[in-house]
Amino acid sequence: DHPPPPPPPARRAPPPPPAPGDARPAPGEGPLAGKVVVIDPGHNPGNFKHTAEINKLVDIGTNRKECDTTGTAGNAGYTEAEFTADVSQRLRTLLRKEGATVKLTHENDRPWGPCVDERAEIGNKAGADAVISIHADGSGAGNRGFHVILPALVKSGGADTTKIVTPSRDLGERVAGNFVRATGSAPSNYVGGGTGLDVRDDLGGLNLSTVPKVFIECGNMRDSKDIALLTSADWRQKAARGMADGISGFLTR
Repeated sequence: DHPPPPPPPARRAPPPPPAPGDARPAPGEGPLAGKVVVIDPGHNPGNFKHTAEINKLVDIGTNRKECDTTGTAGNAGYTEAEFTADVSQRLRTLLRKEGATVKLTHENDRPWGPCVDERAEIGNKAGADAVISIHADGSGAGNRGFHVILPALVKSGGADTTKIVTPSRDLGERVAGNFVRATGSAPSNYVGGGTGLDVRDDLGGLNLSTVPKVFIECGNMRDSKDIALLTSADWRQKAARGMADGISGFLTR
């Protein structure tokens, strides 16, 4: 008698396909391979329920300031935090497709915060090659357009932006230029003198950063024409594309 043939080797199930919109190149491939980008979605939807915590003062180098704010909202209730979370996820997908390692400062994983000093620390500890903090403004009706906020030269207390002022301006200029091209939006008509750029020394997220970092205010949630853009998924994708192109240009310069 012949022994029965051995059973065929067990077949491993194929790996699940990547989540929609989250495709990425193989490790080490793509124009941004080896680059680390930190995306900072402005505010947290839970901040509204934790006013005591977010009102606590933290040290931003030049002075002490609230941990965070609730952010603004459109007149119909669409919140800045909802907007920034959506755009941040779109931006992450685009940058991952180019090979970047991408980290968000928060992602529906905490009831409130993080505070502005912790947001800066996340980028610093990640050794980020670029950080972008995404926001939308809450100015008066008729004030329209986007602007990119750059760090001022600050050397006070625990803040020292000496090494990041120049690269952050380069990053900010590239983001602003590509944002115009991708979205068709004009630079702010109320901040920055038509340049789309604003330099500030009162933001802890910039003051405490030791890596190149900018903020972008994508539009004014209190203006009827701007909020029509901000609430459009198609426009938010264009906004993410503009940011991604600016960051990619900066990182491959």
